[in-house]
Amino acid sequence: MNLKKNISIITANFYPEDTAIGLYTTQFAEFLSKKHNVTVISGFPYYPQWEIYKEYQDKNDFITERLNDIEIIRYKQFVPKKVTIFSRLKMIFSFVYGTNKNIKKIEKTDLVICLVPFTFSIIPAFLLAKKKKAKLWIHVQDFEFDLAFESGIFKKNHLLGLLIKKAVITFEKFLLNKATLISSISFQMLKKVNEKTNSVDTYYFPNWISSDDINPIKSNHHSYFEKEKFSLLYSGNIGEKQDWDLFCKVCLLLEPHNDIEIVIVGDGGYLDTLKLNCAKFSNIKFNPLVPYHELNDLLCSASCHFLFQKQEVLDTLMPSKLLGMMASEKVCLVSGNSKSEVAKVLTPDTGFYISSIDPKEIYDKIIFLKDNPDLCSDMGKKARFKIIESFSKEKVLDNFIKKIDEIL
Repeated sequence: MNLKKNISIITANFYPEDTAIGLYTTQFAEFLSKKHNVTVISGFPYYPQWEIYKEYQDKNDFITERLNDIEIIRYKQFVPKKVTIFSRLKMIFSFVYGTNKNIKKIEKTDLVICLVPFTFSIIPAFLLAKKKKAKLWIHVQDFEFDLAFESGIFKKNHLLGLLIKKAVITFEKFLLNKATLISSISFQMLKKVNEKTNSVDTYYFPNWISSDDINPIKSNHHSYFEKEKFSLLYSGNIGEKQDWDLFCKVCLLLEPHNDIEIVIVGDGGYLDTLKLNCAKFSNIKFNPLVPYHELNDLLCSASCHFLFQKQEVLDTLMPSKLLGMMASEKVCLVSGNSKSEVAKVLTPDTGFYISSIDPKEIYDKIIFLKDNPDLCSDMGKKARFKIIESFSKEKVLDNFIKKIDEIL
């Protein structure tokens, strides 16, 4: 008989955030709490609006609350109104400060799980694991430092960028090597982990999708869409990871088509800039993110999902939104680097992956899809079957629990 273990999770994103890292961390923490004692050390919810949720704004800086059997210890971290490299760093250091205070409230723990992209949060996670003689599991959702450099944040000062990059990579390697085990959400990212560390054990822990939560049979038409139009949907964070310049060039070509609508659902640091750049287009609609219980209706109401990734972004992230896109049984159109792991997931029979940055090629593909609804339907069905078979919530989290038992 296995006795319950004490597990501490350090993450910047958690319930009630219901998108991206917050959603996945909440779900695996709840799954884990069925078998073990789980405590979560987190900040105040802010994502993807980049503003602390209204119901938390008047609370004290340090609070403790519960989600079913999970204890949540929070600190009100700084959240910038405008996201820049420096304001983001201020936010990260604020979160680490509060987390350093909150780890002192943990009486005992057998395992500390630290969620990255906040790489600096590995510091309090390591200190807690060392003090309590616990194992340290680092789970990498994004390589935030690599992504920053790949996105060209320091392109205006090349020398400064090189100096900072060298220092950051050295420090990142130092932190990662403190782990008992490092997991990540793609094989490409695990390869990068191996390049950054000295033989630390690794584990493939992908994001997942619930075949029940995203199910076209259970969906209703969402009000964001016009029924008589071919609808292109992007839903998620609107940030520097995506190639919005390419998107605008495609929109320019699509402008004369009154039977095509482009629906952008999301929030993020690049939203205001994108709205400004798209002000001249009449067929683009911007809408706020929907709550999780509406996500099925949203995803299944689109005619086609699209995701334009920057060519430079190769193995620093694996967009979790792709799982929902494919599970919705709608055809997907994705652009990016030909060597990206996304290109291996979205195979030719399940969607279209375009490695070109030619907007005319993407435009032609959209028109082709609009004119071939039967093909879209067939590809959508194959996409759903593949994604549910490989990334089902039950399968991924059952394997996760087995790995937990193995290392404890």
